[in-house]
Amino acid sequence: MAPPVSERVRALHARMTLEEKLAQLVGYWIDQNGTVAPMQSEMTAGQKESGLLAEITRDGVGHYTRVYGTRPVEPTERAAWLWAEQRRLLRETRLGIPALVHEEALLGLAAWKAATYPTPLAWGASFDPALVEEMAAQAGASMRRLGVHQALAPVLDVVRDPRWGRVDECIGEDPYLVGTVGTAYVRGLQGAGVHATLKHFAGYSGSHAGRNHAPVSAGPREVADVFLPPFEMAVRDGGARSVMNSYTEVDGVPVAANPELLTDVLRGRWGFDGVVVADYFAVAFLEVMHRVAADRGEAAALALAAGIDVELPSGDAYLEPLAERVRAGLVDEALVDRSVLRVLAQKEELGLLDPDAFADGPPESIDLDPPQHRATARRLAQESLVLLSNDGVLPLGAGGTTSDAPAGASTGTAPARVAVVGPNADRAEALMGCYSFVNHVLAHHPGTPQGIELPTVLDALREALPGTDVVHAPGCAVDGDDTSGFSAAVDAVRGADVAVVVLGDDAGLFGRGTVGEGNDVETLELPGVQRALVTELVATGTPVVLVLLTGRPYAIGWALDDAAPGAASPAGVGLAGRRPAAVVQGFFPGEEGGRAVADVLTGAVNPSGRLPVSLPRAAGAQPYTYLHPVLGGPSDVTSTDPTPVRPFGFGLSYTTFAYTDLEVDASAPTDGAFDAAVTVTNTGDVAGTDVVQLYGRDVLGSLPRPVVQLLGYARVDLAAGESRRVRFRVPTARLAFSDRRLVRVVEPGDVEVWVAAHAGVAPAAPLGDLTGGAIVAQGATARRAVAGEATPRAVVTLTGGVHEVTAADARIVGVEVERSASTR
Repeated sequence: MAPPVSERVRALHARMTLEEKLAQLVGYWIDQNGTVAPMQSEMTAGQKESGLLAEITRDGVGHYTRVYGTRPVEPTERAAWLWAEQRRLLRETRLGIPALVHEEALLGLAAWKAATYPTPLAWGASFDPALVEEMAAQAGASMRRLGVHQALAPVLDVVRDPRWGRVDECIGEDPYLVGTVGTAYVRGLQGAGVHATLKHFAGYSGSHAGRNHAPVSAGPREVADVFLPPFEMAVRDGGARSVMNSYTEVDGVPVAANPELLTDVLRGRWGFDGVVVADYFAVAFLEVMHRVAADRGEAAALALAAGIDVELPSGDAYLEPLAERVRAGLVDEALVDRSVLRVLAQKEELGLLDPDAFADGPPESIDLDPPQHRATARRLAQESLVLLSNDGVLPLGAGGTTSDAPAGASTGTAPARVAVVGPNADRAEALMGCYSFVNHVLAHHPGTPQGIELPTVLDALREALPGTDVVHAPGCAVDGDDTSGFSAAVDAVRGADVAVVVLGDDAGLFGRGTVGEGNDVETLELPGVQRALVTELVATGTPVVLVLLTGRPYAIGWALDDAAPGAASPAGVGLAGRRPAAVVQGFFPGEEGGRAVADVLTGAVNPSGRLPVSLPRAAGAQPYTYLHPVLGGPSDVTSTDPTPVRPFGFGLSYTTFAYTDLEVDASAPTDGAFDAAVTVTNTGDVAGTDVVQLYGRDVLGSLPRPVVQLLGYARVDLAAGESRRVRFRVPTARLAFSDRRLVRVVEPGDVEVWVAAHAGVAPAAPLGDLTGGAIVAQGATARRAVAGEATPRAVVTLTGGVHEVTAADARIVGVEVERSASTR
C-alpha cells in the first residue's frame, strides 16, 4: 500500500540521485562503545570513524543511531552537538534533509540521567494501560525536547517460553493484554510527537526452546491468532508509525525476507502506511546467519523487496552493495523509490522537512528525571508488584487495620528488628531490565555515576521503618556457587523479628547476566545458590518474606504455601515442609522500585499486581500458555502436569473481594457485541484495588479452542465495604480465530462467560433463568484466594452466520465502572 505523499515530498524525491535515495534508507551509528547489539563487533568492523562525518553524509543520511544512548553523554552538551550537526546537514548537503534520530525507549528514554521506568513485564502486571500511556507520554516529551524522533519500542512479542532471555522486554502471555497495554504505550509516545516502533514483527518469542534467534516452528494459525493480534491492535487502534522486523525464521522463512508478513499482512490487510525498519544487522544476517543470500547486495535485494524500508543501524547492505545491483539491473529502482517516499513522508510528518527545522535552539538545561516522572515510575512499580502468598506476616507490623487507613496501611507496631538479606537487597541494578541505560550501557563504563537516584530495597526499608533496626547481609551473589556468605546471613536473620530476602536476576546482554537479550536458560530454578540460601534462612524459624526481582517467572513452587505438595527437590535442597511466610514477585520495577517494594511490604500500599505470565511448575513443562486447548492441559494419558503453580491473572491483596450478580446478554450477532456486568465488593477492612477479569470460552468450535480466554479487564479502586458495578462491552471479534481456510472468523454458537480472580478459577454451573432475556447469576461470590471461586458462568449465544473479521473494527473492550454504592 502506497503511503500518502505530498507534493513537497514528490518534488524532493524527483531531484534525488540514486546515491541520495539510498542514503535516506540507512542509519549511521555515531558512537559505538561496548556490545549492545547482537554480533556488533563482527558487523561493524569496517565502519568509518565518526570524525569523517562530513564525508560519510555527503549524500545525506536517513537515521542517526542512538545519539544519546550508546555512551554516557551530558544531555545538554549532546543536544548542542546534535542541533549543530542537523544544521550542518541542512547547510552542507545538496538536498538539506536532516537526520531522523532514533533511540531505545523500552523503559523510558535509554540515556544517561533519564528516568528509568519499570520493565514491560511490570506494565503487564499492572493491568493499567492508562498509567502506561502516561509513562510513555513523559518519556516521549523528554525525547522530543532532545531532538529524538523515533523510539524503538514497544515490544509486542507474546511470551511463549520463560526460558527466553528477552521475556523481561515483553508485556505478557495473553495477546489481548499485550495489545491493550502496548497500544497505550504507542499512544503516549506518539501523542508527545515521537514515533513508536513495534517490535519484533513477528513470531520472535516463539523460538525453539526459548533460545534467542532460534527458528520458530509456529504454523500460520498460531501466527495469526497469537503473534499478530497485538501488532494489529497497535497499528489499527494505536496508529503506530513504524514497525521493526523479527530476527527469526518462521516456518523456515526469515522474517526479514518475508513479503507476506512485511507487505501483504502489514500494509495490504491492515493498511499500515508508515516505515518498516530493520532490527540491527537483520539485513546482513540474511547472508551471515540465515544463509539465504550470497552477499550483502543479495541480502539487500531480498529485504527491500520484502518491505524493509530502512537498514539499521548502518548502511552495510543498502548503500554500495544495493547500488551495484540497481545499476546492474538486478533490482528495480522502483523498490528503492517506494521506500524513499515512505521515509521522506515520515520526516515530513515529524517536521524535519519544514523550512524552520532546527531554527529553535537546543535545550540549555533539561531535567530528564523530574519529580513527576519519578512519581509515575513509583505508581507503576507499586501497581506491578504481585503478592503470591501471605500467611499474615504482611504488611509488616500489622497489629490491626482500620477502614480509615490508606490502602492496606498498617496501624500496628513495626517490628523492632528486620534483616534485609539476599543478593538483590542492596543492588540498584537489580531494579532494572537489560534495556535500562544502567545495565545496557553503563556496564561498559565502570566508575561512571548512574546519573539518577536509585534507592535499593534496603535503602527504602530503612527510610520506611525509621524506628526499626534494619540489618543487612547479602548472603550470596545472584549467580555462582559461593556459599561463604550464608553464615552471616543466617546470623542476621536469626536475631531478627522478620527477614526480607531479596533474590532474583542480574539483567544484561549476551552472557553478561542471568536474563536479558541473549541470556537464555535451560532451567527455571533461581540462578546460583539462591534457593539454598532461602532454605538456610527459613530453617532459623524467623518469618521470611521472599521478594523476587526478576526478568522472567521462575519455578518457585517450593516457596509457595500450597504449591506442588510432595514435589521432589534438587539434591541437598529441601524445606521439610517449611516455606517463606510470604512471597512477593516484582518484575524489574525501575528506579522507584525499591520504594515501591517498601510501600507494599509495610502496608503503605495495598498490592494490586496480577501475574501477566503463568508461574511455571518446571522448565520441562515449557512452552506453556494458559490459552491452551483441552489437549494442552493435564490429563490421564500423560505423567507430566503443565499446570502452573500460580495462573495468569493471579494476585493477592491485604483485603478480599467478592463478585456477585453477573449479568450477560442472552444473545448477540456474530458481527456485533454483547454486554456483561458484575458487582465487585471489597469485603475486607482496608481499601484496595481489584483487577476484575472477564473470561470466556467457546462451548463448541469447528477447531479446538482455548479452555479459557481473557475477554476484558478493569482496575477498580474500592474502599472497605464498597461495591461497584463493572460493565464490559465485548466485541464478538474478541472470540475470533483462524478457521480451516486461515480466515479469521467468529462462529455462531454458545459462549460461556464468567468473572474470576484469575485464569485458573473454573466457573460454577449457571444459575438463574436461561430462557430469554439477560442471564443473572445471583448469590455466588468469588474470594481473592489461591483456590477461590468464580461467578457462575453465563451463556451468550452468538447468532447469525459465520462472520469474517476483515473490517478495522476495534477489538478493545469497552469498560464502565459505576459510582460506588457502599454495602456497609
